[in-house]
Amino acid sequence: MNLDVATFLLQWSVGGLAFLWVTSRRREVSVGYGWLLRGVYGLMALGAFVAGRRYDPVLVRDATALAVAVACAAVTWVSWVRRSAGVLHQRERVAVRSARIEEMTGIERSEQQFDDSAPEFPPALDLIAPAIGLIGLVAGGISAGDPAWLSVARTLVGAAFLGCVSDAMLLGHWYLTQPGLPRAPLLELVRMLMWLWPIEVLLLLVPPGMISAFTGSVDDGYGGMLGWFWLACAVTTLGLVIVTRLALKERYYSAVMAATGLLYLAILTAFGTDLVARAVLSGA
Repeated sequence: MNLDVATFLLQWSVGGLAFLWVTSRRREVSVGYGWLLRGVYGLMALGAFVAGRRYDPVLVRDATALAVAVACAAVTWVSWVRRSAGVLHQRERVAVRSARIEEMTGIERSEQQFDDSAPEFPPALDLIAPAIGLIGLVAGGISAGDPAWLSVARTLVGAAFLGCVSDAMLLGHWYLTQPGLPRAPLLELVRMLMWLWPIEVLLLLVPPGMISAFTGSVDDGYGGMLGWFWLACAVTTLGLVIVTRLALKERYYSAVMAATGLLYLAILTAFGTDLVARAVLSGA
């Protein structure tokens, strides 16, 4: 399995965009969150295109990477045009909160204004970019190593794994921008991350995989140290996700910020889980 920067960037981009839809489909998080993620992952897709053309060209992967970047820009434009409508549950929550404050204090509170006559951004549009990118990931996975089925499976699951943990961290920060946002969208991502972790780890262990680094049939160049480092990253990632889930059970708002900090660390260990394995197995 090769360590290819273009495939890795496309993985990260497609996974993040797929889980953007997981969140946006709930119609609770404001449209600005979509602008942030499409901007970040669109630039990553563009970077995948440039890196692929420069270092290790794979025509289908590189073409779809460029198409993902274009799709991100087009969907963001639609979202910008329809921004005045907000999103359904955000409008409802703002109205209820303002009415409650006015009832308790007798003070009329200025609230964010939405245009009820404007069409709302359709969350299904957020599926376009990852659907295009899926084709490129399959092409990148096939070119990354043998057996092809295992390489493709690792590429696809790795995309979901990295995208989910990254989106969870970014969504945790969004609670500072959108006070009153329920925890359900963040809890959903954390639960999905817990389901993705064993699939990611098991696929990386399947021979020829990290199990070979422990048996000595694959030399990591550091006397087996990278294999143990990978194992530490994998175990620590699961531990951080579990603690994050426990933190979100607390009622205080500070629990969300604590969970976000834990997810920062989980990104580092999750990337270690994926990247260290690729670095070790690229020499197999």
